[in-house]
Amino acid sequence: MRRIAVAVALVFGLVSAGFPGDKKTDEAKKGKKPALELRISPRFSFSPVNILFTAELTGGEDSEEFHCPELEWEWDDGGKSGGESDCDPYEAGAKIERLFTANHYYKSAGIYLVKVTMRKANRTLAVQTIKVTVRPGVGDPSGDVNDID
Repeated sequence: MRRIAVAVALVFGLVSAGFPGDKKTDEAKKGKKPALELRISPRFSFSPVNILFTAELTGGEDSEEFHCPELEWEWDDGGKSGGESDCDPYEAGAKIERLFTANHYYKSAGIYLVKVTMRKANRTLAVQTIKVTVRPGVGDPSGDVNDID
């Protein structure tokens, strides 16, 4: 009787987990794509200021799709920057780069909506935006502290 119970449990476990090579099981094992998160430092600033932006791929699996992407930064002050990483060719099982940084200098106070776009082979992989508030510093005629929300 005990052997039958163990056999039933094993069969039930195989059926619920799927058989090796089962399409549904293989798809369930595949991880999700990484998500792009964007942070700034300092979080509170006065003009003029140099701000460090950090874009990070979080979660998901390391895959060729996210290996060696191109990043384009739009600073919302009329400027853009970007470029491709200098990477070795992708090899199966290789770790992808997940942390990207850029600095930008804001001369004047204002509220800026910064956008970073990650691409590979002219295909957009991820887009993220972050609001940057720069308060008027000493001698900055661009606005009054109370004018910026």
